[in-house]
Amino acid sequence: MPENTGLFISFEGGEGAGKSTQIRVLAETLRARGLEVVVTREPGGSPGAEAVRHVLLSGAAEPFGVRMEAMLFAAARNDHVEEVIRPALQRGAVVLCDRFLDSSRVYQGTTGNLEPEFIETLQRIAIDGTMPDLTLIFDIAATAGLARARKRADIGATPDRFEKEELETHEKRREAYLDIALNEPRRCRIVNAEQPQEKVAEDVLSFVEPMVSKLTAISDVAE
Repeated sequence: MPENTGLFISFEGGEGAGKSTQIRVLAETLRARGLEVVVTREPGGSPGAEAVRHVLLSGAAEPFGVRMEAMLFAAARNDHVEEVIRPALQRGAVVLCDRFLDSSRVYQGTTGNLEPEFIETLQRIAIDGTMPDLTLIFDIAATAGLARARKRADIGATPDRFEKEELETHEKRREAYLDIALNEPRRCRIVNAEQPQEKVAEDVLSFVEPMVSKLTAISDVAE
């Protein structure tokens, strides 16, 4: 299998953190520099995974328990990695992914009360060695994030089953994300998502810029 020559960035955080907006802004910036950018999401991102996404976010899998949900997320992630993420990285593209394995660690692990060993085994199989080069964790108080999510719902978007959960659950997820950032400082960066969108975009670019510069330098050498 060819060595990955692209850049893989995952965006993580609680509900209403503004990940999707910042992914769009960053993608436009990088494309303006002539880079191939693949924007994708989880659950979903590939045809097989998108089918699973509907089952998960609609709540249809909820009666079968959190363990079954975790297995469905892992199956969707594996299809996503094999069909979309890895081929893009092998082409030298920049992959911007809205949620990845850390979401499973937080949502099914921390607040789903599944054993860490079970979650990590699932993830190891699902990603098959494809880890993000950089993970941006968008940190926002649960009250502020949920207010944003509800405002979005008021203008036509239906809250998914995760957005409907209790405030305490969302705060616990926030703490879990911060713990991941603390334990994996080489991969993770924390972004203050309560700032104005323009300032958040500046912070995001400041974290991404050094990695993009290296990617561009490697491409120049290869040519």
